[in-house]
Amino acid sequence: MLFNIVLYILAAVALYISFRRDRQKTKKALAIAWNSFRNLIPTMLGIIGLIGLMLALVPREVIAGLFGNNSPAGILLISLAGAVTLIPAFIAFPLAASLLQSGASVMAVACFITTLLMVGIITAPMEVNFFGKKFTFWRNAIGFVLALVIGGVMGVILQ
Repeated sequence: MLFNIVLYILAAVALYISFRRDRQKTKKALAIAWNSFRNLIPTMLGIIGLIGLMLALVPREVIAGLFGNNSPAGILLISLAGAVTLIPAFIAFPLAASLLQSGASVMAVACFITTLLMVGIITAPMEVNFFGKKFTFWRNAIGFVLALVIGGVMGVILQ
């Protein structure tokens, strides 16, 4: 809580300094930020709604059974789900907390979050255009393997 307050104060001070230096640039930056936020809201509300609906419809026992016992199949399934899902981190972390509360293991949730952030199957076609097929394949393959290793280590340390 205190950390958040400090961040808000630092942001307010930085905004004040920016405003004092150049009012027009600051106003323009705030307008751009507001428009970006406004355009993002419908997508974020949709994602949050779908995740909430999924967590409400899938019984706790199913989540605990699939992802709570560190079975290789469960770890692979949740890791693949993370690899093919495109969710922003600020939504993924509360989702991870909900999965933990529903009985998923630390290892499973760590694998999910790590693949979600390190592997981009959905974004691979766009990445191929910039970096090529070989680079995209190896980046995602190595990212997936490392995500499993990280999840395993997190599961051992935090269990």
